[in-house]
Amino acid sequence: MTNADALHAAPEAAMNTATEAAIRAIPPLWPLASSVAVNPYLGQADQSLAELSARLKLVAGVRSTMPRRWFAERLADGRMTDADLLAAQARAPGTLVPDFAMVKLATSIETGDPAPLPTVAELAAAASGIDWPAIIEDRIGNWASAWFDEGQAMWAIPRDHGAYAAWRLQATHDLTPEILGLAGFARFVAAAPETAPMAVEQASAALGCGDDAAPLYFHRLLVTLGGWAQFGRYQLWQAELAQGNDVVLRDLLAIRLLWEQALFAHYRPLIADGWAAAVARYAAPCAAGMDDAIDAILQEAAEIAGQRNLASMLAAPGAPVAAAPLVQAAFCIDVRSERFRWALEGVDAQVQTIGFAGFFGIGASHRRFASDVAEHRLPVLLNAGMTTRAGGDGEAVADGETRVAARGVRAWGRFKLAAVSSFAFVEAAGPAYVVKLVRDALGLESAGAAPEPMPRPDPALDFATSAASAEAVLRAMSLTHGFAPLVLIIGHGAGVTNNPHASALHCGACGGYAGDVNARLLAALLNDAAVRAALVGKGITIPAATLFVAGLHDTTADIVTLFAGDHPAEGHAAALAHAGQALAAAGLVARTERALALPHATGAGSIAQRGRDWAEIRPEWGLAGCNAFIAAPRRRTVGRSLSGRAFLHDYDWRADAGFGVLELILTAPVVVASWISLQYYGSTVAPALFGGGNKLIHNVVGGIGVVEGNGGTLRGGLPWQSVHDGVDFRHDPLRLTVCVEAPQEAIGEILARHPGVRALFDNRWLHLFALDANGRMAWRYAGDLQWQSMDAATAAPVALAAAEL
Repeated sequence: MTNADALHAAPEAAMNTATEAAIRAIPPLWPLASSVAVNPYLGQADQSLAELSARLKLVAGVRSTMPRRWFAERLADGRMTDADLLAAQARAPGTLVPDFAMVKLATSIETGDPAPLPTVAELAAAASGIDWPAIIEDRIGNWASAWFDEGQAMWAIPRDHGAYAAWRLQATHDLTPEILGLAGFARFVAAAPETAPMAVEQASAALGCGDDAAPLYFHRLLVTLGGWAQFGRYQLWQAELAQGNDVVLRDLLAIRLLWEQALFAHYRPLIADGWAAAVARYAAPCAAGMDDAIDAILQEAAEIAGQRNLASMLAAPGAPVAAAPLVQAAFCIDVRSERFRWALEGVDAQVQTIGFAGFFGIGASHRRFASDVAEHRLPVLLNAGMTTRAGGDGEAVADGETRVAARGVRAWGRFKLAAVSSFAFVEAAGPAYVVKLVRDALGLESAGAAPEPMPRPDPALDFATSAASAEAVLRAMSLTHGFAPLVLIIGHGAGVTNNPHASALHCGACGGYAGDVNARLLAALLNDAAVRAALVGKGITIPAATLFVAGLHDTTADIVTLFAGDHPAEGHAAALAHAGQALAAAGLVARTERALALPHATGAGSIAQRGRDWAEIRPEWGLAGCNAFIAAPRRRTVGRSLSGRAFLHDYDWRADAGFGVLELILTAPVVVASWISLQYYGSTVAPALFGGGNKLIHNVVGGIGVVEGNGGTLRGGLPWQSVHDGVDFRHDPLRLTVCVEAPQEAIGEILARHPGVRALFDNRWLHLFALDANGRMAWRYAGDLQWQSMDAATAAPVALAAAEL
């Protein structure tokens, strides 16, 4: 390499590093078809809340905690106390720790919205009076909606040469920027470098943005792209999951930088000084200030108050567990299942419930009947372990006939929605649709379609894999003995209509799909006689009289449908009838309780209809209110209503030789639950950045997401109506408290092996407690693999230093 080559390579390498850092700071956005909750702070778990708060003020102009008045209200009504503030102050990390008087005073002083560091576009707008940020948002959004389109558009952009090349081709023919005042923009784009990395390097040099300023500046630019950047990050996530790579987010950064370069060249005499000052601020260290430290302490205090209430509940005497249940029902750990489990055990003492991740250990890439679309029904952290499809070999003819019919329906649907033919359709076919439209609008259509044929592995699993899977699932469920005559495997989904975010109400552990397929696959596996015979040799004996039956819990209507026809068994007719009656009674209790919290609900009967109401913007609250994760035997929580706020995972560490199940829980279900919790947190405290906006003005774009109105940036996160009832918040933004009944040493060893998970706890994005032999919160994880002894009834620290443990 020559000296000239080396000089060129050094800045290019630095820009690549800055680009990579900015990309990793953007959370992914799953498409609407399989929307799952995503931690909006993903990639920044190595920072504390105060440190991240300082960064997000600069790159996004948002706060990372609730307004000060929110904390003041809690202090005033007793939900928070001065003792909570003192405890939070004592836990504050770093050297920047305000005294108690300053923290207390801060609750009476409201802070305004922070101003982000300016971009060139914002400086140019201030100098010219032309809203360049809005213009950029519109032009990039217009192009991105076509580039990322997944079938909604009638005309697709060719993707042969990548996003950057496709944008350059389109931008050289787009006269909008020039009409609005940016003369020569098309020629500028035509003369831009041929590749995105070269464009990033050239634009950075032209803007005077060096190695020290680039990481924060690039992050700022990607934030301005909103959901488009997040969807690009999703494509990178998916590519890396398949051991590949994707560069679309890098291309988006190059596109945004070229806009900055063009505007700087055009307005340089007016903005040069302001931009030089901005670059200096981008280059300065991003450190938390006293305001950030106070906000972090107030947030911690609110969480300590919640932990005190949880500790009191766990310390109270519990209810007995059914000793010899007639029915066992395994539900997802989802907080909506917790509410239903409490109701079910309350109406029938012969039912015992179990909590397990809702994909039930079956990582399937599933193809529905007459469909070629692969649905990844498993946690997005994992790769599918099998491929499955609905229907068996004997249904091949029907499959072909149905495929033709289904494609005809899809083609007809596209014709109805096309830009030109939609008008002709309304005029020609409108009268024939009057009855259907009236029935649908009034919610009079059928409550649900007939279930699909039984799902089956395709290709079939070999016997060894089947037996190993069955053993792994049963051990992970802590269900290796004491089987009831009837064991229900109940997944969950949400029956809603006219809701683009429907998949966000389905099962997060199933990748944003309903859990019926996974439940039916597991039931079939555990009913297989050969598999049961193999399990005996592994120390698990399932009685011949035990039948596994799958079910689906509609969380919107709180109705459970059992797939009893999958495994007909006359000998279990009475048990199935008993279970059906108990599930129906529990559903009534759950609907009655939920009716108290849902706006305009008139009783349990109205709850079952909400999902079929076209105009209902709050069919259910989803996982709003979630604030705890408990991994312990069911006897620790049975009989206690957690009001749909806790993820409940059955776990008995005494039966977990080697703590493999514990490691799985901490690295998969806990991480997924943290994503859910933090998405609700981010959508509540920073809705402008991490929220989905207003449902009333949503329009679906590209089949992947929504925009507000007729264009602009893609909106990620949860709609405002999912966290707010129009008067007040329905979600308390508290970071998740994780309670695990297991030895601290075992938990610590697992955290030491998984630094990414450990960082979540060390930096307090999650709180971790170890339960004692009585199921009480006895030890708090203090960070750096240290534990602090607690008063198990109040979750308050006792006078014992971590170093003395």
